[in-house]
Amino acid sequence: MIKITGTVTTFHKYPECISEALKADNLLSMTTETGENCVICTINGDKLRSIIASVDDYLMNLSVAEEICSYVSH
Repeated sequence: MIKITGTVTTFHKYPECISEALKADNLLSMTTETGENCVICTINGDKLRSIIASVDDYLMNLSVAEEICSYVSH
């Protein structure tokens, strides 16, 4: 069986806000943490289609979280 692991690192002005907003939507195969000026999401799985779907969902949620955090953090 193949094991797939990927990490998405994005840099933000308000990484803590974004990270906390994203953690609520994490699947069991995902971890989201705050780095220095960034958000780090690691996704694990054994099916490429599932990984792709998880990354797609994560990126959509990231877009929404970034927009919301920019409004509430002013």
